[in-house]
Amino acid sequence: MDFDSVKGKVAIITGASSGIGKAIAMCYAKAGIKVVCANRNSQKGEETVNTIKSAGGDAVFFQADVSKAENVKELVDFAVHTYGRLDGMVNNAGIGLGGTPLHEYSLDEYDNIMSLNLKSVFTAMKYASQAILKSKSEGGFIINVSSIAGLMPQSGQSLYTSTKFGVIGMTKSASLEYAPYNITVNAICPGYTVTPIFGDAPDAAMNFFCSACPTGRMGQPEECAYLALFLASDMARYISGAAIPVDGALSAGARNVIQWKHPEILD
Repeated sequence: MDFDSVKGKVAIITGASSGIGKAIAMCYAKAGIKVVCANRNSQKGEETVNTIKSAGGDAVFFQADVSKAENVKELVDFAVHTYGRLDGMVNNAGIGLGGTPLHEYSLDEYDNIMSLNLKSVFTAMKYASQAILKSKSEGGFIINVSSIAGLMPQSGQSLYTSTKFGVIGMTKSASLEYAPYNITVNAICPGYTVTPIFGDAPDAAMNFFCSACPTGRMGQPEECAYLALFLASDMARYISGAAIPVDGALSAGARNVIQWKHPEILD
């Protein structure tokens, strides 16, 4: 029951400059994975790499806009050129978009979110799977960061939800295709998590998110990172095609009014 099996593996993490992506990169490096951090913002990406290196980890940065297929291919080629192989791909980069009815979205907004949240996952899986196969990895893995919006649609989120449903569908199909080659393909579905995706949301909105969670709090990026590490390890080799929520039971179902018969148990 340890993570020695991940030591020496090479993994790419997109959107590694902040939030869940950064937490996964830090967690992976601490466990001994060689990490390729990809991000559009070179300054923040380099900061992540420097933090990893200062803690004794092995990491490099590659500037990439994953909405562009040629950048994704260059990213995978860079990882293989740098470390000689590729064992894992974590597709974390994405954007949020919501709060309006479907008819108010523009066609440009549609193209933008589809390109970054869905097409980028396809291109990354396409090129990464080829590299993992060529590397003859004994523990290859692909992890796609979806969302509870891919499990539980919400009003005002029609475009975002469609991309996250698409990610889960792509994950499940690909898991069937690569299972014979010992490559696991899974999706992590974060709930309300404290990341920059919430931007400058007002206190009222943040209070709503907290109150909507059965746990009464939002998640931390590290709580997704721990799952990502487990899925990269040999302990999870029989887990593939799963869409796993990390959401404090938010997507488990609708809450109702309940009354305890023996509340004194909490005293």
